This record gives sequence, structure tokens and C-alpha cells, in this order.
Amino acid sequence: MKKPPEPTGKKRGKRSELAAWLDRAQPAQIGEPEFEAIRTALAPISESYLTKLLRESGVALAPLIQGVRQSNLEELETSLLAFLDEYGKSDAQRRNTIRRIVITAKDHARWSVRRAANPEQKQEMILWMTTWLENPAVFPDWVRLRLRANQDRR
Repeated sequence: MKKPPEPTGKKRGKRSELAAWLDRAQPAQIGEPEFEAIRTALAPISESYLTKLLRESGVALAPLIQGVRQSNLEELETSLLAFLDEYGKSDAQRRNTIRRIVITAKDHARWSVRRAANPEQKQEMILWMTTWLENPAVFPDWVRLRLRANQDRR
């Protein structure tokens, strides 16, 4: 029977592996190339768990790595505007990738409405993402007007 390994005092796991990678590489921002390098270095690891760890790490993330943030409307607006900037600079294939990310975020929001503490806000977020998907270029003006209209109603 094999003897269990002696404790080394070092933390093990994906979080500590990521911290070690970040200490070695010291990237200013995690973009797609860095994300793939980390994913390879930490394999096997799911994309969603790696994204979660990266968000918690505090290192700057490119919009497509950060994803569509939905903690509150301000975060959602920031995310969608960052995606719009990427969308405007992208070719057709990359635009499709960006649209898929926003569609997935919208679908997750739809699934979470029933469990949400504030379902009205989640419905508003779904509207924002739907509007972005229908016409990304109109979104900045639309969201500004939408926020103003919501403030006027209060």
C-alpha cells in the first residue's frame, strides 16, 4: 500500500496554480492568448471556472475574457459597451463570437429570473442585452435614454 504524500505546506489546486502563473508572467491584462496559455498550463480546467478564478484574482481582463457582467445595471452597461467596442473592431467571425457570448449571457439571465432577488431588474437586464443584440450601434444612445426614463419614473 502506498504511503500518502507528506504535506509540503504549499497550497495545491487551480487557484494556487493560477496565482503562480500570474506571478511568473505578470501580464498587464489577460487577453485571449494569455487565457489560452493559462488554460493549457492549468489543464484540465473548465473555461467557466478559469474565468471565475481570473475575475477573483483582480488582474485586468479583456472584455471577451471578462464576459458580460450582470451583478447590477452599471456593470452590465460597462460590459455591453466594452463588447460594442470589440464588435466595432472585429471581422465577421469575431462578431459572431461576441454575439454568442451576449446571447449566452441573456439566456442565463432568463433562466435566473425566477430565482432572482430582484426579478424586475433581471428582466431589465434581459431587455438591455436583447436591445444590444438587435442593434449594437444604437445601444449607447438607447441605454442613456432608458436610464433617463427610469430615473424620471422614480
